[in-house]
Amino acid sequence: MSNSLVWLAPHEPFPGVEQTWGEGDPIPGLLAAGGQLDAQHLRNAYCQGIFPWFSAGQPILWWSPDPRMVLQVQDFRLHRSLRKTLQRFRATPGCEIRIDSAFETVMRHCARTPRPGQDGTWIVESIVQAYSELHRQGDAHSVETWIDGQLVGGLYCVALGHAVFGESMFAHATDASKIALAALVALCRAQGAAQIDCQQATPHLASMGARTMPRSEFVAQVQAQRARPRMDWRFDAVYWERLGLA
Repeated sequence: MSNSLVWLAPHEPFPGVEQTWGEGDPIPGLLAAGGQLDAQHLRNAYCQGIFPWFSAGQPILWWSPDPRMVLQVQDFRLHRSLRKTLQRFRATPGCEIRIDSAFETVMRHCARTPRPGQDGTWIVESIVQAYSELHRQGDAHSVETWIDGQLVGGLYCVALGHAVFGESMFAHATDASKIALAALVALCRAQGAAQIDCQQATPHLASMGARTMPRSEFVAQVQAQRARPRMDWRFDAVYWERLGLA
């Protein structure tokens, strides 16, 4: 494979993911730079197993890691401590899960959340604007943890048909982001979505049941799931039962 990075002109199609830099190249997982960042290009990227990830001052960078970290929703590990937290959350007045009531706010909270080993954020203003456009078009969603009328945690994701791609989470209260992730898993189980893309492998995701899978297998799954109708992005309290909560 050549070490020459593909530079995209605006509206130029993405190269095939087989051109992604591998282990012997300067930055494994990097596919291309440049191009256009808007809802349609995001949609085209995700359909092919590609996503943007870059910091302020950098060009748009497009990635397609191989292998890919994926959470099969049936493999989600509901650890004892989180089970107790969810049971308490479910039983406490004023605690609720909302979907899409504060999408851009969730993104901006995610952007401001410090990450171990990271300076600054990849959720730059152009990312906020592009994903907010995708949200307005019905293909990006937020899962939000609310307590007594306050947004205390949440996540946002992309969803094309039944293909779900997790993006980022934040928490301003203990376990608030984990509650949102558990709600997303329950929603996916209820709606028949099989997996949630986690993009990058981390010990935390692995502890919750995510595992790596070959990119070719991942892309084939995305193609099959995106051909299905859009999921119904509403959260019903009965969905908690999908996690075995009485």
